[in-house]
Amino acid sequence: MRFYLYLALGFLGGIPAGMGMGGGTVTIPLLLLVGGVEQKIAQCANLFSFLPMSVCALKTHAENGLLKTKGILWTVIPALILSFFGATVAAALASEVLRKGFGVFLIGLSFFGFRQALKGEKA
Repeated sequence: MRFYLYLALGFLGGIPAGMGMGGGTVTIPLLLLVGGVEQKIAQCANLFSFLPMSVCALKTHAENGLLKTKGILWTVIPALILSFFGATVAAALASEVLRKGFGVFLIGLSFFGFRQALKGEKA
């Protein structure tokens, strides 16, 4: 029965991810609150699901001529280094600390989105 629950949560998190709305902001809370999954496992599942989605998105953007590769190393190299650092820090932290930090991040993100909506700006 848990399999079907996780499958349903995957679909619910995948829909906004496919629309470019940041699936992790939906998937991680779903896994935590509905699936009863530990924070580290939820984040890991989100990152693991991101890999095939990003490959599909990259292929689609390449086919449509939307990729700009000039200066890409200035983005990729720091991102790889900081991702490794962030993963190392996350592995050392307790799940409760990660859960609270992610909650603060989501609250901040909602205030930012609300402020943009009031100003009539696009995200």
